Amino acid sequence: AVEALRERGEIGELERRGRETIRRHMEALLEFGRRGAETFEYGNGLRGQAEAAGVADAYAMGGFVERYIRPLFCRGVGPFRWLAVSGDPADIATVDELILERFAGHPVCDWIRTARRHVRFSGLPARIGWMGCGDRHRLGLLVNEAVRDGRLAGPVAFTRDHLDSGSVCAPFRETEKMRDGSDRIADWPLLNALLGVAGHADLVAVHMHGGGFAGSAGVTVIADGSETAALRLEAVLRNDPAIGVLRHADAGYETAIATARDHGLGLPV
Repeated sequence: AVEALRERGEIGELERRGRETIRRHMEALLEFGRRGAETFEYGNGLRGQAEAAGVADAYAMGGFVERYIRPLFCRGVGPFRWLAVSGDPADIATVDELILERFAGHPVCDWIRTARRHVRFSGLPARIGWMGCGDRHRLGLLVNEAVRDGRLAGPVAFTRDHLDSGSVCAPFRETEKMRDGSDRIADWPLLNALLGVAGHADLVAVHMHGGGFAGSAGVTVIADGSETAALRLEAVLRNDPAIGVLRHADAGYETAIATARDHGLGLPV
């Protein structure tokens, strides 16, 4: 039926049916929630489209960041990435071993062991692990030493997801229902980008996405074994999660305030 409508050019009817499907889907999710199920939006705009389709209480269902991820953001923890520029999977295996040895007891170690068994590489060999303030620059410096000493075949690029502690303003996802109402304050990703530039990152990008309702900053810094790289890695990978901790401390989250003080991020004693 959908193909027939498309072939006849009945775009309006396709859109009407799409909105009706979204409405029914949203109403089912809300009912699941009323019956005790865990329901949430991942950030794909479902609630906004459902509201436009007539579901007045669509936003009664919360988002996943507010519910599950924000306590991690308060500690600067988010999806941290590293890529083997050499293209050699053995480089990622070496970094895996470095993490298991030097970060023993860290939650990321459980993931590294699991990923080694079950995750296949696609494109450049890479790994992702949820690490936070203090851990990221430490790993960057350890990897830079490994490149310098010849334990790795080539440089390693460090980056992260735009879903991170201080890199995004997205009032229907990462910054939804902030404690101080600062959901739409777009200064934070811009400050994040400026810190990346000040730290001499290899790449800094500023994006608009989410249908124009969100903005974020991306950053990449290369560990090539040089002393200059060590300085840049420490600056970029320290400041990037730190501004996220400060963003949440500024919003009044106690965990973020404590984390900022633990890491000497300049909050009043």
